[in-house]
Amino acid sequence: MLELSGSPLSLAEIAAVAAGRTAAQLTTGARDRVLASRQLVDRVISEGRIVYGINTGFGKLSDVHIAPADLDALQTNLVRSHSCGLGRPLSEPETRAMMLLRANVLSLGFSGCRLIVLETLLNMLARGVHPVIPEKGSVGASGDLAPLAHLALSMIGEGECWFRGERMSSQAALRAAGIEPVRLAAKEGLALLNGTQAMGAIGALALHRALRVVALADLAGAMTLEALLGTPVAFDERIHAARPHPGQIAAATHLRKLLENSEIRRSHLLNDPRVQDAYSLRCMPQVHGAVRNALEHAKSVVEIESGSATDNPLVFENGDILSGGNFHGAPLAAVFDYACLAMTDLMSICERRIDRLVNPDVNEGLPPFLSSHPGLGSGFMIAQICAVSLLNEAKVLAHPASIDNVPTSGDKEDHVSMGMTAAVKLREVVSNAEHVLAIELLAAAEGLDYRAPLRSSPYIEKARASIRALVPRLTADRPLSRDMEAIAIAIQRGGFDEFMN
Repeated sequence: MLELSGSPLSLAEIAAVAAGRTAAQLTTGARDRVLASRQLVDRVISEGRIVYGINTGFGKLSDVHIAPADLDALQTNLVRSHSCGLGRPLSEPETRAMMLLRANVLSLGFSGCRLIVLETLLNMLARGVHPVIPEKGSVGASGDLAPLAHLALSMIGEGECWFRGERMSSQAALRAAGIEPVRLAAKEGLALLNGTQAMGAIGALALHRALRVVALADLAGAMTLEALLGTPVAFDERIHAARPHPGQIAAATHLRKLLENSEIRRSHLLNDPRVQDAYSLRCMPQVHGAVRNALEHAKSVVEIESGSATDNPLVFENGDILSGGNFHGAPLAAVFDYACLAMTDLMSICERRIDRLVNPDVNEGLPPFLSSHPGLGSGFMIAQICAVSLLNEAKVLAHPASIDNVPTSGDKEDHVSMGMTAAVKLREVVSNAEHVLAIELLAAAEGLDYRAPLRSSPYIEKARASIRALVPRLTADRPLSRDMEAIAIAIQRGGFDEFMN
């Protein structure tokens, strides 16, 4: 059980709730803060004070005052009008992560909503009522307005939800789950809509996967190094202590561990005429390490954001209700773009190693294209081409979204983050990276098979056995799509996690 108090959540905690492995509930302290915050909103209404978001219009219409009798309708209209997303729905894990993040932010007690709003959201999460949330339509300015509006729409019994594998009306889903729709009161529609939780959910889960990929890239690279009879001298601890970037040191340490006690290395240790390997082999700690550093920075930003008040206005303990811009997605947009760049570079070095495994000009005596019958068979020739295709797509997606700006809302929102675009791009780049990593693992395992009866290190031999349990050796040409997908799915599901550190 994950206790929600508004404190930052780790990527692992977000991923666990998203996957349905962990449930979430409010702490007593969070409940008390939410109740106190709502009392302050009720006091504003009873005193007749004019406060943005409570008794005014929104955005460009913030100067329009709303009569007390219309305050509830104002919030419902806000949710309905902003529910104009397009495109395919977010996945179930992404939707669950979004619900979790929104609940955690509301539990900080800065939003002024009633406790019933937060409890309804958590009940939906617990009982598997997942709103249908289109992924397109957010510019990440006043937060992810359209995606969060679709979330709020389901809470009032409108729109659509997934429930027990079926897509149905939200009203039907809530009824089947035994949950009463919420009747929004003053401030509550805005409290549900302002925030970065859509981009945060997609980006958090993508980063969780990306951190797995960069750790397993060490494994794939070590296997490739062994298959190409390379040297681990470049991973010597002293080299990396002289340039002590944390990611570089971690990658070098991991590579040394993976390669320890290799019979293949001992076989060519004394009679190897080469002084240095190619950069894609020799510089793995530097490149993989730089990617690790980028992802760790992005991870820290996402985790801070998970426990940050991103509503507007914010309700403070002393009764002040202040308008600001915490909903702006710039912090997330920038690091998601950074992560895209880093993951694309990781794919680039992986693809270069795949080429060295299959290219007869540089693959140290392995069969051309790792084919058992070169000429008659093409082996991994097209698998390398597939990796190039995925890399090209990632390079296009790596163009930063966060540098774009198109003013919205009658120029009131004249600078926007495009953070949702950055998050969706990152998700696609990570998926491509998982598949390029799968291709390198397959090709490296095939290369190691040709070095038999010599064996690599215990770690690498265990990894090769894990690959062979999923995909047999390529003794004759066959379609490799299923093989590559099988390894990519195993990566996504944690099938190689024991080799991550």
